Amino acid sequence: MNVNTDTLISISEANQNFSKVARLVDKYGSAVILKNNSPRYVILEFPKAEEVSAPADDEVMALSAMFIKKNKKVYEELAK
Repeated sequence: MNVNTDTLISISEANQNFSKVARLVDKYGSAVILKNNSPRYVILEFPKAEEVSAPADDEVMALSAMFIKKNKKVYEELAK
């Protein structure tokens, strides 16, 4: 994920001045809140948040099948 450095804000500053976070989101479409100097939270405009969705059931099932196949020996050992 590419992060625009103009959208970074510390968690303490976000806590003290949430209107600044809202202005960043209004201007850039998102803001990244840092905790201990690491990206921790992303604030998005609501329309963008609707675009971000959970994977479809068939995608989840395909991933599950892949993990089961990949780790078959481990699952068999755990089943004992």
